[in-house]
Amino acid sequence: MFENQIIIIGAGPAGLMAAQKLAEKGFSVHVYEQNKAAARKFLVAGKGGFNLTHSEELNAFVEKYDAPEIRESVQSFDNQKVIAWLNDLGITTYVGSSGKIFPTKNFKPIQVLNEWLKKLEMLGVQIHYENTFLDFDDSSVLLKNKDGEIKLKYSKLILAMGGGSWKKTGSDAKWIDILKAKKIAIKPLESANSGYNTSSGFHHLQGQYLKNIKVYFNDHSKTGEIVFTKYGVEGSPIYFLNRFTRKNDFPQTIYIDLKPNLPEIEILENLSGTEKISSVLKRKFKLPTTAINLLKTLDKESYTNVKKLAKFIKKFPLDVLSFRPIDEVISTAGGVSFSALNSNFELKNFPNVFCIGEMVDWEAPTGGYLLQACFSTGAAAARAIADSEKNAPLTAKK
Repeated sequence: MFENQIIIIGAGPAGLMAAQKLAEKGFSVHVYEQNKAAARKFLVAGKGGFNLTHSEELNAFVEKYDAPEIRESVQSFDNQKVIAWLNDLGITTYVGSSGKIFPTKNFKPIQVLNEWLKKLEMLGVQIHYENTFLDFDDSSVLLKNKDGEIKLKYSKLILAMGGGSWKKTGSDAKWIDILKAKKIAIKPLESANSGYNTSSGFHHLQGQYLKNIKVYFNDHSKTGEIVFTKYGVEGSPIYFLNRFTRKNDFPQTIYIDLKPNLPEIEILENLSGTEKISSVLKRKFKLPTTAINLLKTLDKESYTNVKKLAKFIKKFPLDVLSFRPIDEVISTAGGVSFSALNSNFELKNFPNVFCIGEMVDWEAPTGGYLLQACFSTGAAAARAIADSEKNAPLTAKK
C-alpha cells in the first residue's frame, strides 16, 4: 500500500481539478472513486447543455455566489483560467447567446472528460475506482472495495464527494453522518436549482415554454425561459429565485412578467380598443399561444377587464407550494459549514483534511457557475497544499 500520499476522495470536477493542480506541482496524487468511472454527474449535466463556465465580467460573476469564501476562490481561479485550462486540454470553446461558455460543437462531454483523464494520467495521477469511503482520522482514511476494507495513510486528504442530488451518479451524501460523528458542523441539505411545485398543475400547458419573460420575487428577478410541467415550473429564472424563496416558509407567490420590455400603461392603451382581446395579445403584443393560454386560466372578469388583464400581463402570480425532491434537482444547498473550515477549505478540527466542491455549504444559479466553483475550490485546496509543502513535494512510498 502507498503511504504519505495526497489522497482525494471523489473523481468529480472538484477532485480532478485538485488532482491536476497538485500533480503539476510534482506531488504524488491518488484519487479514490466509488463508481466504476469518473465524473458521472459531470457527464449527466452535459446532456442538458454542456456549459462549463460563463463569460460574465468577473465582478458581476462572483456576485452569483452566496458565500464570500466561494467568491474569493472564483476570483483566484476564474472563468478565463478555466478557458485556458480547457485550451491546454485541446478543448476549444465558444460563447453562447446567453453568455454561457461551451466546448465547440465537435466536443461532447465524454470527449472533454477523456481528454482530461489523459492529461491526469500523463501527470502521474492514479485513479482507483470502486472504492467506497467509510471513515477517516487525523492520519488515515478507511475505504472498502471488492477485496475488503483498506486503511491508507495520507499526508493530505481532500474530500470531494459532491452534494445530495442525482444519487444515481454517486452523489448520495452518505458522508454527512461520518462527518457529523466527528462534530464537524453540517448545514442540512436542501433542494437548490430546483423546479417549483405549484398550486396549479398546468396540465394543459405541460411541456410548453415561455421565452423572453421575467420571473420575480420581491426585489429579485431574472429574465429567460421557463417550462411548464405536470407539477409546476422549471427553468433558469426559477432556479435563480430558489435561494430567495427558501428564506421563508412555503407557500409563497412568485410572478411572471410576460412583456418585460413594455410598461403597463402601454399594454393598457393597446388593450382598450374594440379589437378582440385574444387578437390584440397575439397580433400587437406577439404573445405566444402558451402565454395566452396561461392568461386564459384567469377568471372571466380578470381576462375581459382590460385594466386587470394589463396588470396580470405584467404580474401573473404563481403560487409556489414547495421545491422538488432533492434527488432530482440540479444541485443542493447546505453541506459542510464554513464555520468548520479555514479560508483554504481545510477542516479546523482536522488539519490536513480539506472539503471542496458541492460538499460545502454554498449555492449559485445554473449557467456555468456551479462547475466554475467546483473547479475553483479544487484549485484553491491544491494551492493551499502546495504552498504549505513548497520545499518538500510528496513522493510515493511502497
